[in-house]
Amino acid sequence: MGEMAAITSKPVVDLAPALVEVAALTKRYRDEIALGDVSFDVRAREVLGLIGPNGAGKTTLLEAIVGMLPPDAGSIRWRGAPLPPARRREFMFYLPDGLRPWDDQYTGCVIDFFAAAHRRRASEVAGVIGSVGLWPVLGKRVSTLSKGYARRLTLGLALLTPQPLLLMDEPFDGFDLRQTRDMMKLIRETAARGRTLLVAIHQLVDAERVCDRFVLLAGGRVRGSGTLEELRARTALASARLEDVFLALT
Repeated sequence: MGEMAAITSKPVVDLAPALVEVAALTKRYRDEIALGDVSFDVRAREVLGLIGPNGAGKTTLLEAIVGMLPPDAGSIRWRGAPLPPARRREFMFYLPDGLRPWDDQYTGCVIDFFAAAHRRRASEVAGVIGSVGLWPVLGKRVSTLSKGYARRLTLGLALLTPQPLLLMDEPFDGFDLRQTRDMMKLIRETAARGRTLLVAIHQLVDAERVCDRFVLLAGGRVRGSGTLEELRARTALASARLEDVFLALT
């Protein structure tokens, strides 16, 4: 019970300033609309959940925000000012789903390389390794890691980066229940230390536990956004879980 309380203890973000404003992002593939006029904001020091089933457009949206995928229309603003794609890596770090970096290298060497690139102290590196549970596999090649440990590695690399905004695509994929809870706690601690996270999640139970606010995405369009209480009010479902709210709005 205490562990879950630690995970779900979230700061009030309603009055926090907008760190990022996503305005009318649109992406088409011939006759298919992958993103349709998507707009929302990301507030400083929050965990914002991008919620939707597989195929909803979550990955496309993340790639458009960080500048990997050029949208057909729309804009990104950082603290109120336009942020062109060429400058987004200064402020954003994107962790894709299924990434397995430098798979012929040893895990410890990959971490050391990343830490050196970002000028991290040895104590910081050790703290990250411990927080994601990588000590047992530092001597293994990345290609031999299980899906869970590969995900731990990429999370660890993300935590070593200096960018104030982390974007993560399905960060709990490959974890069992206990590991997922540990990673939720780590994400909440990361936000408490001052970073902002935009997290794409298709498991609504996980999203409800870890996120401050939600953007509900279906068919490439935003169907609702806000805190769970705000979404409940919109649907007149006073005590509904996120799953019920999502179904009501989509």
